[in-house]
Amino acid sequence: MKAIVLDRGTKEKIVYTDVELPELGEDEVKIQLKAAALNHRDEWARQGLYPNLKDGIVMGSDGAGIVVEVGGKISSSWIGKEVIINPANNWGTDEKAQSKEFHIIGIPTNGTLAEFIHVKGDRIHKKPAFLSWYEAAALPLGGLTAYRALLVQGGLLPGQKVLVTGFGGGVAQFAAQFAIAIGAEVYVSSSSNEKINAAISLGAKSGFNYSEKNWTDKALEKTGGFDLVIDSAMGDTVNNLIHVLKPGGRLVFYGATRGNPQEINARKVFWNQIHIIGSTMGSDKNFEDMLSFISTYRIKPLVDQVFSLKDCVNAFDRMKAGMQLGKIVIKIS
Repeated sequence: MKAIVLDRGTKEKIVYTDVELPELGEDEVKIQLKAAALNHRDEWARQGLYPNLKDGIVMGSDGAGIVVEVGGKISSSWIGKEVIINPANNWGTDEKAQSKEFHIIGIPTNGTLAEFIHVKGDRIHKKPAFLSWYEAAALPLGGLTAYRALLVQGGLLPGQKVLVTGFGGGVAQFAAQFAIAIGAEVYVSSSSNEKINAAISLGAKSGFNYSEKNWTDKALEKTGGFDLVIDSAMGDTVNNLIHVLKPGGRLVFYGATRGNPQEINARKVFWNQIHIIGSTMGSDKNFEDMLSFISTYRIKPLVDQVFSLKDCVNAFDRMKAGMQLGKIVIKIS
């Protein structure tokens, strides 16, 4: 089969090549993928900035397709079904945090940027009928991450004010859409006024360009402060986020693309009783709840642009440049 694999010895670090699937396990299903989607972890792996890298591994964590074969322990009723894949493996039994065995497909195990994939039978769910193949493929990792960060860790309630930073990326667009759906007062930040306007067109109340030095003053003047901030950057921006939170507010972060902060305004954190909460992906229950949530509110992922599998280098380059508004999707078949 054709696939995109990591190959750090090449110029582009990824190659379009032939790959052989291993024998199907008794507890696995074989899926003919119709579409896949990129996440930042794919580009970070390409740049060598992700742990447990191994050349020859098929990349990609998001995917949707049709079950074409099942192992001996899986019901044959799945054959022919349209499914999406939960990319999170081995969360464990504790809803509070993942187990040490937790991992995401695509790294360190074969992923979705391929014509076929084998996954455990408990990783598949029926594709919501109202989603296209491209929309379904765009949902799993970003949707799960946003659901847990916003509604489980963040505990957002209708009417509360929430700031979603970095609108335009996959998780951020889901977080904004989910918050709008439940009736929260949603604001976004971005360095792109175009992306801010896109969020407003979806139902966000307003947005702030974080490249402006006084954006936090504008945010406080307009809102009086936020009950919740959802962020993936951290770094030295964290004190700006602490500054715009109401007393007792929550800052939930699901990434640290700007690294660790050099310093943190600890006095403001304790005096204002700020909660700083980490969040990573989500449990199996979170995934099921997320699917129910998007089906109830008929939430469709924003698809930025669709590339062919063979043209994945350009798709990765678009992500690297931060040009996307929504998810970059790969058409497989």
